[in-house]
Amino acid sequence: MSTADVDRSDPAHRTWLADAVRKVRAEGARSADTHLLSFPLPQEWGIDLYLKDESTHPTGSLKHRLARSLFLHALCNGWIRPGRPVVEASSGSTAVSEAYFAGLIGVPFIAVMPRTTSTEKTRLIEFHGGRCHLVDDPRTVYEVSAALAAETGGHYMDQFTYAERATDWRGNNNIAESIYQQLRLERYPEPAWIVATAGTGGTSATLARYVRYQQYDTRICVADPENSCFFDGWVKGDPGVVSHRASRIEGIGRPRMEPSFVPGAVDRMMKVPDAATVAAVRLLERAIGRRAGGSTGTGLWSAFKIVAEMRAAGRTGSVVTLLCDPGDRYLDKYYSDAWLAEQGMDIAPYTATLDALLATGRWSERAG
Repeated sequence: MSTADVDRSDPAHRTWLADAVRKVRAEGARSADTHLLSFPLPQEWGIDLYLKDESTHPTGSLKHRLARSLFLHALCNGWIRPGRPVVEASSGSTAVSEAYFAGLIGVPFIAVMPRTTSTEKTRLIEFHGGRCHLVDDPRTVYEVSAALAAETGGHYMDQFTYAERATDWRGNNNIAESIYQQLRLERYPEPAWIVATAGTGGTSATLARYVRYQQYDTRICVADPENSCFFDGWVKGDPGVVSHRASRIEGIGRPRMEPSFVPGAVDRMMKVPDAATVAAVRLLERAIGRRAGGSTGTGLWSAFKIVAEMRAAGRTGSVVTLLCDPGDRYLDKYYSDAWLAEQGMDIAPYTATLDALLATGRWSERAG
């Protein structure tokens, strides 16, 4: 019996692949690091609060890092082919960034998103050459994306499965390594807490794994919005938990426990009322003159709560959270009083909580 031998080498594809990988890596080399902003807390508290400003990426959000990693992961696995579309299920920001990278390497891109996604995000996806496929039920984005990829001969990127494995959590200029490098000359270079929010769960997994790998004592807190299952699934230890309503905070909160969410790496979770989220982003604008998206507010509210706990216990140290994307994508939502009224959302009690914290150092929360 002779040796069976099948050679599927494709020199033309390898040439295209090498150029595509080069372009994605070159884009990363051209991109400077994002800023670590300081939130003004009273100096005498001995507590420093920082926001890692991911809105300064070329596509304006934290998801730029993820999209770059996902494209390199898929290219090197042989999943992306010239002329065939990349398809993604997204609530907007990842799709904006993936549309950018698809255009960079010259492949079509289709974003499958809930119909409620902000018009500014759909505009940005189309600006970068992508096409938007809107669905009425957010829970169907996974099935619709897979079906579109099968119909077109394309690749379903599936950020919700691959986010935590596409990023090198040991370092290689990931977001965690960047935070620690930027804090090295601060008075508290090792933060007591890093607060993240979860869309895929990939960012919190990267942060938590890096902290453990480097043997830091930093704790990781994940803030979850209303109408999301991550908090309940984490508390109950049940990966089968689902939510039957869509999150009003774009970019975070999911109807199911996504494969990229790593519960065992998370030290603490908070379930943040959506009205508290909006109160926090509006306070951020008043404090530092920056408008941010809703996911930033969810994390910032939790960071403030942790700051208040540290203050009450007489502990000093630093807390880091993320400025995930700019607020100009959500002017018709989180910065619109008409939208708040339509949603039946009263932010006044939460605004009072934050104002009292900054004035007195004490936390007093009551529901709106």
